[in-house]
Amino acid sequence: MSKVLVIGAGGVSSVCVHKMAMNAGIFSEIHLASRTKSKCDSIAASVKERTGQTVATYEIDAEEVPALTRLIQQIGPKLVVNLALPYQDLPIMDACLAAGVDYLDTANYEPKDEAKFEYKWQWAYQDRFKEEGLMALLGSGFDPGVTSVFAMWLKKHKLKTIRTLDILDCNGGDHGQAFATNFNPEINIREVTAPRATGTRVSGSKPRQ
Repeated sequence: MSKVLVIGAGGVSSVCVHKMAMNAGIFSEIHLASRTKSKCDSIAASVKERTGQTVATYEIDAEEVPALTRLIQQIGPKLVVNLALPYQDLPIMDACLAAGVDYLDTANYEPKDEAKFEYKWQWAYQDRFKEEGLMALLGSGFDPGVTSVFAMWLKKHKLKTIRTLDILDCNGGDHGQAFATNFNPEINIREVTAPRATGTRVSGSKPRQ
């Protein structure tokens, strides 16, 4: 793969960039961009201290598609790894299409003004990526992402027939804290403060509270 551009400089990004640097045979050149360059610089300094790898850093607003496209073209990565906020997925996908670069993310899209996530918005990009001969691997931190990759590898290399596929999704370990978020703090706050649904109407039935 050699050259990769990571977008986002939060906790997930820090872990991923450190892991990339530990696998220099695959990620021999790492670039890191975020709206706050100082966060990128902090991650880069830690990576340098721990692994000796140099990480190039940039300031970019991931929602500014033309600017992000130019940055991708300037760097020329083999892959853009989106570790930014979920509501930035679509602009980053647009920039990858414009620049002709493969795309990978860890969390599916949700609108900026609504705490709601579905894959329909990203699945709508399938034909465009296919026409350009590009990959878009979605939800690598959850589903379908690596779940689909592992399942397809088993189907292709190990199993002749699959009748049922059970996927166990769980967290292990205990850090002793009373509460721990599974996702970005902003996204957690958006979701727990979102107004509850008032009900649904099915086949003329009354809304359920």
